[in-house]
This record gives sequence, structure tokens and C-alpha cells, in this order.
Amino acid sequence: MNSNASSAGALSFPAHSTARERGSLFSWVATVDHKRIGVLYLSTAAIFMLVGGIEALLVRLQLAVPRNTLLSPEAFNQLFTMHGTTMIFLVVMPTFVGFANYLVPLMIGARDMAFPRLNAMSYWLFLCGGLLLYFSFLAGGAPAAGWFSYAPLSETPFASTKGVDYWILSLLVLGTGSIVASINLIATILTLRAPGLILRKLPLFVWMNLVNSFLIILALPALNASIIMLLMDRSLGAYFFLPSHGGSAILWQHFFWAFGHPEVYIMALPAFGMISEVLPVFARKPIFGYAFVAASTVAIALLSFGVWAHHMFAVGIGRPLDLFFSIASLLIAIPTGVKIFNWSATLYGGSLRLRTPMLFALAFLVQFTIGGLTGVMFACVPLDWQTTDTYFVVAHFHYVLFGGSFFAILAATYYWFPKMTGRMLSERLGKYVFWLAVLGFNGTFFVQHFLGLMGMPRRVYTYPDLPYWGSLNLISTVGAFILGFSVLLLLWDVGRSLRAGTPAGDNPWQAWTLEWATSSPPPEHNFERVPPVRSRRPLWDLAHPETPDPVISGETSQNHPLLEKNFVGINAFILSEGFFFVMLIAAFVYYNIQQHGGPLAATLLDRSRTALFSAFLFSSSFTLWRAEAALRQKRFAGFNGWWIATIMLGLVFIAGQGSEYLALFQKGVVINSNLFATTFFALTGFHGLHVCIGLLALVIVLGLSWTGDFKTGRTEAVRTVGLYWHFVDMVWVFVFTTVYLLGPSL
Repeated sequence: MNSNASSAGALSFPAHSTARERGSLFSWVATVDHKRIGVLYLSTAAIFMLVGGIEALLVRLQLAVPRNTLLSPEAFNQLFTMHGTTMIFLVVMPTFVGFANYLVPLMIGARDMAFPRLNAMSYWLFLCGGLLLYFSFLAGGAPAAGWFSYAPLSETPFASTKGVDYWILSLLVLGTGSIVASINLIATILTLRAPGLILRKLPLFVWMNLVNSFLIILALPALNASIIMLLMDRSLGAYFFLPSHGGSAILWQHFFWAFGHPEVYIMALPAFGMISEVLPVFARKPIFGYAFVAASTVAIALLSFGVWAHHMFAVGIGRPLDLFFSIASLLIAIPTGVKIFNWSATLYGGSLRLRTPMLFALAFLVQFTIGGLTGVMFACVPLDWQTTDTYFVVAHFHYVLFGGSFFAILAATYYWFPKMTGRMLSERLGKYVFWLAVLGFNGTFFVQHFLGLMGMPRRVYTYPDLPYWGSLNLISTVGAFILGFSVLLLLWDVGRSLRAGTPAGDNPWQAWTLEWATSSPPPEHNFERVPPVRSRRPLWDLAHPETPDPVISGETSQNHPLLEKNFVGINAFILSEGFFFVMLIAAFVYYNIQQHGGPLAATLLDRSRTALFSAFLFSSSFTLWRAEAALRQKRFAGFNGWWIATIMLGLVFIAGQGSEYLALFQKGVVINSNLFATTFFALTGFHGLHVCIGLLALVIVLGLSWTGDFKTGRTEAVRTVGLYWHFVDMVWVFVFTTVYLLGPSL
């Protein structure tokens, strides 16, 4: 479709030129264009994929034959740890973020992401986090405790090198980048949609990314809190997860899998969105049951937070908890199964075009279904007990994550490559890549089901020469090299097509969503004119005015966004930080309920003094509210006065907390005195850090006011910082209640 064609009700954007040559290296480094940032994400993830693939091949070479000595046990542990961490955090997640960065603004008719500079920051955090992880090889050795870093194996007595520390720091940086990217996507989708594009008309890829972004900002704080506690154990002598000092290694598993199982769906939902875009186009019919696909996505996101302990059935958490998490694990299979039926029904009766994107989408359906069926088996506690530490688990999660997520990524690559580059990938080479990938993947992992049922444990660097173990492992290793060759062939085809691929045209697949309404590749400003959106297939409506899709009721024009992007962004950030504090409070309650705190909890806290300086913090919410009221009335002197009062009250609170810490230090109470001290300093210290960040933001806003910035009406910063400050005050209500009022009696 010609992107310059005008249509009634279309939204126009002015074209503009770049000040700097867009092909220069500096323009890529300094870019805030969502399309370029998406390409940077995808290309960087491809490099890490090659590195992670080499690590996997080395692991498979070591396991190709029994009693192999190619790798030492330590080298093997480092490689499988780095492989898992790389593929999850440096390949799959950033690849999905890259596609979302590139496509979501185009699919909703926007010019860019809501926060372009924040978008660029998220990419650089991703790159720096990856480099930090791999720097561990030069700093005494890579982490060797697995991508899950189970305590106490990840504690200093068992992992004395700096590898785990770099793993922690890397994941903190990567997690921050993921949260930033998710907040940006939420704000973009909720505030920058084209006229008429209500939520019920969103392309399913956009819808899945919206739900997935909420999943990330709720799940990643659990990981961040957990690894911060582990870092405090390793660096400050705290005792969160050290059983020898009263800590709990089981608590690490609870906290980690509270992130880890939602993480499975964080890596699955964008894949579902990709498949939901590819299948209808190549079946030449709309997605079957759009509402069911969208609603089941929300159900999956909600249920994913209630199934984490099915990873812990063999730990001994008790029959009632086993039963609860078994039922929850069976329930979450229902909305996932709904999608399989919807996709299958979309294919039924369609005019199928078996182009390369469609082939990978069909392979996804088969392989993800196999992974889902074996996943349901793990919901059965007796079966889980028999297979939990065997290669059956390795086969299962690779069928979900590689057979599912990665095959969806391959389908998306062939589908959207023409839009991103203006050139087609080779259809002939694409089919070679497909069959090699299918043969290599299933050759690698299908036989591992049998190895697991035969009793071969996972995470072992060698094994005895038992019947069939050697031959099945050799088949798996050969399959891994075939799979690796398919990836290399794909990358070669990408390079060839970038140089001399067949021109694609604007819409080579005759697709229906808005990204195909502009040129391939799109201009910097994305659209000259956005077509009107009356249904879920706006380009079908334009191409077939005689048989358009039914108009979906709802608003048909939006002169202004329904929500203001700064408001959405700060509330998403507050929601994420709230879950971070939930984890810290949970750790405090867990240990003090078990009476590990000792006499410190009852005798060393001065509740009356703390209540006094807490009153100053709570009062600051009132003064801030008065400042906002004065600003609305354009009484700038009054605003400055109330705002300064807010800063002073916050400073009094910090001074009071500092005096409390000093009094405890003088009594010899430090973070490693016992578990009460460990949890107390962690919880109150991080709240104090948030107060200091809030004070810095308050001072910056005061500076803007003094320079007259708010006289022009640009007051978004006031509401944004105000919401954050109210959040900090509210968190202290829960901290004060838990630590000072309930803590001594727990």
C-alpha cells in the first residue's frame, strides 16, 4: 500500500530531516529513534546468541561420550551457567524488546516511543549488563552456580571467586533496563495510539507486549530484591541465605522462582503475539477468537504469579502447599491451551500460504505444544519427584523456550525483515534454515526426554557408560551442531540480503496492520499519514472498501491521549518499586516470625524516637499537597515555600534515621550481628535510599521553579515527583508498622 495515499480521517505527521548523516556511526550511538534502537537490540542479541551457542556446543561436546575429559568440572559449570544466563537475559528477552521497540510505535500509528531518551538508556543498560557479565571471565572466573544461583552454593563459602558477584551486578543492570523498557512500552501503548485505535482493536502483538510489560515490572523486582540480598550476604556479611547462621536457602528458591516462573511467560507472551500476527496473514483470514486470545493472555499473567513453587516440589514444602501449587499449575495450562485452539481454528478453512514465516509458525505450534504437555506432567507431584533433576526437565524447558520462543522469533524475523530493511530474505535459503532448525532442534532435545526417564541427572559434567546413555547423548550433540549450522545459515542470509536482497515493497505479504501502511524501511518520522482505524484490520478495510471488517464500537477519534504519558510512566515505576519493597518486607517478616531476631528486636529499637522523625516524613506529604495546590493557582512564591518545607521535612527524617543507625553502631549492632539486624538494615536502608533520591528530585524541581520553567505551564515534573514522594511516604507506613510496631512482637 502506498503510504502517501490520503484517506478520510487519517492522521498526518510532518516529515523532517536529520541534522546529522543517518548512516554515520555517531548517529547510531546517539540515536533516540525507536527503529534504530530496535535494530541495536536485535543485532546485539544476535552477537550474544552466537556466544551462548558456542557455550552450548562446548557443553554438548563434553557430554557427547561417557567419561569425557574435554572440559574440567569447573569449566563445565561456568559454561552451562553462562549459557543459561546468556540465552535468557541477553538473547530471548532483549530480542523481544528489540522487536517491540521497532514495531509497537508503527503498529499503533505513533511517531516514536513515549520516552525516547529513556528508550536509548534501556539499550545501553542491556549492552553494559552483558559486557559486565562476560568481564567475569577476566576477573577470576565466570559464575559457576547455574543461571538460578541456588543458595548456599552461590554464597561466599562455596563460590569464593568474583564470578557470582559479576552475575549479580550484571542482572541488576539488565533488570533495570528491562523495567525501564517495559515502563516505556506501557506508556507508549496507553497514550500514543492513533485515532480510533482503542484497546479492543490493538494488534495482538501489541496487546501481548502490553500485558508482558506489566508482567515484567511486577516480576523483575523479585529478582532484583533477591540478588541484592545475595550481594549483601557476599559483600557485607549478611545472613539472608546462609543456613549456617540461621538464613534459609529455601527462601532463596521461593524468592527466585517468584520471578523465575513469571519469567517463563515473559519469554512466551511476545512469542504468542508474533504467532498471532503471522498465522492470520498466511492463512488469509482473521484470527479466530480475538477476545479469547487477549483475555487468556491476562489470565496467564495473573496465574503465573501463583505457580512458582512447582519448581520446589522435591524440596519438602509440605503436602498442602504441594497440592495448592499443583492445582495452580494445572489451571495455568487452560488459558495457554485456549491459544493453541484459537491458532488451530485460524488455520482451519484458511487459504494457507506455506512461506518461510508460516513454516516457522507451524513448527512453533507443534513444538510448543509438546513442551506444554510435558509441563503439565510436572504439575503432578509424584511425576515431578521422579524427573525434577533429570534431563527430562532440560528437554521440557528447551521445547518451551527454544521450540517455542525462538521459533517464533525466527517466524518474526522472516515476516518483518522486509519492513525493517526493504529487502526480502531468500525463500529458498529460508526453507533450508527451517528444515535444518527443525531437524537439529528435535534431534538435540527430543532424545533428552528418554535420557531423563532413564535417570540421567542434569548439571553433571560427565556420566558413566550405562546402556543407551552414550548413544543418545551423541545424537543430541550431533543435533546441536545441525541446529548451530542453521543459525549460521540464517545469519549469512541476513548479511547477503542486506547487500543484495530482492526489494520488498511496502507490503509484500498483503498484511493488515498499520506498520505495513508506511514505506519499507519506514522514514524517521514513521508515517506521512496514518490510515483511519475502524476495525482490527485497517489495511484490509482500505484495500476492500466493499467488504470491510465490522466496525468495533468505541471512540473513533482521539484529539488527545486518554492518559498523560508522564502520569502512566511514574505510576508504572511506582508499581514496580512497590513490589521490590514487598520482597524486603516479606524477608523481614519471614525471619522474625521464626524468632531468629533474638533480643535485638525487642530491646534496641526506640519506637518513640522513630515515631517522632516519621511524623516529619508523613507531614511532608501535606506540604507537598499544598505546594501543588499553590502551583495550580499560579501562586509561584507559595509553591516555592511549601516545596522548600517538603524538602526540609525530608531532611529531618533522614537525619533521624541516621541518628538511629549511629546509636545502633555504637552498641555494636551491624548488619551481620544477626538476622534481625540483617533484615532491619536492608529494609530501612533501601527506604532511606529512596528518600534521598526523592529529595534530589525535589531539589531539581525547585531549581526549575526558580528559573521560571513552570510559568510556561510545563508542570509535568511537579506531579511526577509528587507521586513518587507520596509513594515513599506510603512505603514508610508499612515499614514502620512492620518493623517498629509489629517487629518486636513477631
